[in-house]
Amino acid sequence: MPWIQIKLNATETNAEAIGDMLMEEADALSVTFLDAKDTPVFEPLPGETRLWGDTDILALYDAEADMDSVMGILKASPLLDDDFAYKIEQLEDKDWERAWMDNFKPMRFGERLWICPSWCDVPDENAVNVMLDPGLAFGTGTHPTTALCLEWLDSQSLEGKTVIDFGCGSGILSLAALKLGADKVIGIDIDPQALQASKDNAERNNVADRLELFLPQDQPENIQGDIVVANILAGPLRELAPVIKSLIAPQGRLAMSGVLDTQAESVADCYRDTMTVDQITEREEWCRITAHRG
Repeated sequence: MPWIQIKLNATETNAEAIGDMLMEEADALSVTFLDAKDTPVFEPLPGETRLWGDTDILALYDAEADMDSVMGILKASPLLDDDFAYKIEQLEDKDWERAWMDNFKPMRFGERLWICPSWCDVPDENAVNVMLDPGLAFGTGTHPTTALCLEWLDSQSLEGKTVIDFGCGSGILSLAALKLGADKVIGIDIDPQALQASKDNAERNNVADRLELFLPQDQPENIQGDIVVANILAGPLRELAPVIKSLIAPQGRLAMSGVLDTQAESVADCYRDTMTVDQITEREEWCRITAHRG
């Protein structure tokens, strides 16, 4: 079926409220947030508040929707200035799920690790192969932040280690750690759909018996990992630094991503009080920050 999309420009102070209004008052079918770098924000963050810089909001409607009514609601809202920027456009009708599946191919990370769509044959049966179906959760390995974390995990000695995946999304980092030899992985995410996707993917890869999944409010007290990975965004990495540092065992290691090059030093500074921060790795304006304790 054909669709209509409205694109609004917002700020970090009103983006979430405008998104809620579009869904609850203006009857949008879906709302997507885009950050200042035109990078989609697909996932809830493992913190109490979502933080963005300048933000674009995309709201999707059926082509038969009354856009005059939608615009009336927006123009009457105190959340938006009288001269707020917007654009209304028609979208091509296509099989979005099939288009996404066609573009998700097996990918290699580091020396040993392959991430393979669950509907594809593995390219190397002797490699470490993770079969993945992201479902409704974020994480396929196609984004530089996920790729940076996967390559780092591939370079680590994980045998016998406990890994904590903070903001586990689809479970891609959890599964990679388990396939690379980790003894146990604890996945934490604020989104129940992410935990379900992680569980389903773990069962698909026959590692569900070594994966524990928790919402933040349900996780055991005083848990710690030899390795902690957090592929989220700069805001929660700064705000939740005390929480994340408390998860790292003595002599443990940390890898963080979801951070732009302009944000990397401010994030790293939040961890330097108790950890030694390594040289920051950059790719396509995104960074990986690694650190170790002891």
